[in-house]
Amino acid sequence: MKRKILLIEDNEQNRYLTTFLLEKNGYEVFSASDGPQGIELAGRILPLVILLDIQLPSMDGYAVARELRNNPVLANIPIVAVTSYAMSGDREKIIAAGCDGYIEKPINPDTFVAEIERYITEARKDTRL
Repeated sequence: MKRKILLIEDNEQNRYLTTFLLEKNGYEVFSASDGPQGIELAGRILPLVILLDIQLPSMDGYAVARELRNNPVLANIPIVAVTSYAMSGDREKIIAAGCDGYIEKPINPDTFVAEIERYITEARKDTRL
């Protein structure tokens, strides 16, 4: 059985690159283009990790992260923000919303999968997965 990752990202090019990199490394990637769709999909597939863009239509990534953390079934799944928000204070705001980490866009294709795997490994050590 493939390891499931949920990608909540509205930009088609970003979805394509992220999906390509992860699938090349044996992951099964499920995508949602907005927050409500991502929250619903997370509950159905129970992924190893959720990759979350912050700038989304209809419901921003901060609200999505808070909603995911408020659901007991999803609360322990690692959430990694993958975003271009890189101003002073953005990282803190992202973590405060419930994300476990932060990867800045544009992503580095050479290190991206290893960064994601680090979050999965840390979550397993914490016995959350």
